[in-house]
Amino acid sequence: MSTSEPDMWAGFEEMTVEDVAGPVWDEPVPLNPRGQLPSFPVDALPDWLGAMTAGVAEETQTPVDLAGCLALAVIGTAAGGRLTVSVRGQWSEPVNLYTAVALPPGNRKSAVFGLMTKPLLAAEKTLIELTAPQRAEATASARIAKAAAEKAEKLAANAEADKLADLTAQAIALSEAAERASVPAEPQLVADDVTAESLTTLLAQQDGRISILSPEGEIFEIIAGRYSGVPNMGIFLKGHAGDMARVNRQAREPQYIENPAITMGLAVQPDVLDSIGQIKGADGRGLLARFLYSKPASLVGYRNLTPDLLNPDTAATYAHHLGRLALTLASWSESAILTLTPEADAVLLAYQRVTESRLRKDGPLAPIINWASKRDGAVARIAGLLHLATHPEDAWHKPITAATMAAATRLGDYFTAHALDVFDAMKADPAQEAAHTVLTHLRESRTATFTKRDLFRAMPRSEFAAMSDLDPALNLLEDHGWVRQQPPPPRTTRGGRPPSPRYETHPRVTSAA
Repeated sequence: MSTSEPDMWAGFEEMTVEDVAGPVWDEPVPLNPRGQLPSFPVDALPDWLGAMTAGVAEETQTPVDLAGCLALAVIGTAAGGRLTVSVRGQWSEPVNLYTAVALPPGNRKSAVFGLMTKPLLAAEKTLIELTAPQRAEATASARIAKAAAEKAEKLAANAEADKLADLTAQAIALSEAAERASVPAEPQLVADDVTAESLTTLLAQQDGRISILSPEGEIFEIIAGRYSGVPNMGIFLKGHAGDMARVNRQAREPQYIENPAITMGLAVQPDVLDSIGQIKGADGRGLLARFLYSKPASLVGYRNLTPDLLNPDTAATYAHHLGRLALTLASWSESAILTLTPEADAVLLAYQRVTESRLRKDGPLAPIINWASKRDGAVARIAGLLHLATHPEDAWHKPITAATMAAATRLGDYFTAHALDVFDAMKADPAQEAAHTVLTHLRESRTATFTKRDLFRAMPRSEFAAMSDLDPALNLLEDHGWVRQQPPPPRTTRGGRPPSPRYETHPRVTSAA
């Protein structure tokens, strides 16, 4: 090479890797790392209930968790507070549950609810028809008693002195009889959008039992005070525990429910589940601790468009067992007690020991101590429901077995894992959830570089209403090393809108892994 020619390699030895390929990426820091949540253990359910759960999930192409949690709720609805699990000593648990499944829109929640609750609505219609003659007779008797009392009062008012005492006594007796005359309410098993006051009235009318099964989450807004302006959760607390409810309000008849039993099976959007922790007093008074939570992954975008349809025999068997349970237990005026075999008690006791050790200050359940303190009771309730489904014709004559209790503990572990995630999300910085959403999009689209404007256009408006809503998420992702903003290009003298900030993603985002 001639020394007079320019040296094209001059200065190369001073160049760095960053000059050639850009800054080297460090290992990114996980965003509040969360393990994969377990799927609902369908095989823990009795055969006919598990087959329906799996069949509904397959036909609707929805996570099995939705139908599974609803399966427990519909059995609880059929039980209607008529069964109690006697665990040990004075410890007993009613078999009603509160379940809440979090799924985004578009997950066919209404279709699942329709299939799983259809036999209950059919049973409700049958109950209305069966009790129609009784209600008609009671209505006529009440009218007759009222008319007789009014007639007696008029006679007494116009009576001569020597007949006044007898006619007055007769009028009083007939008036008392008219007051005692009552007309049974039309039977109702399931409610939906209902205020706390209306719910109390329903419980009084329905002999202390009612169920709220809904593919929406309005009930949380009602509890938070949609109509009253202040949280109103008293009846929801008592309706889960079975504590006596006595209501005395002006301009209303006093209401007394000795053992209220409310069952709830809800499907809500994830942001609703994350925000219920903001309801004033919900955590301190134990409302949040009463729910069994499920937060499955959505199948939207990965659904089989030609799924297997629900087997008619599976649906018929499900309708037969569930309808028969609902009709049988609706006729009961007293509750029955379910007992445990010694082996079942040993299984539950072992589970209790695990729970107790994990509730310690440094234990894995310490962050959700209010919820976890009710975990063993929830397992006993689930065992009662599984037992009822296993023996739909005579469960009240048999003790709960060790196998049933073991299945209940598996469901207890499932709900524990989901509760840990739900309560973690309730306490998390909102930017973390937004950052998870953005990072998931970048991974699924294998995006190597993007502008802020392009990202905003690709994200759902339900998550990011304005472009500025992306800032906390992008800042958090940049702090954790998942994205980095590129230097802006030199400004020109032509003016106009500045270019949208451009980012590049960590190679881990676009890798096959």
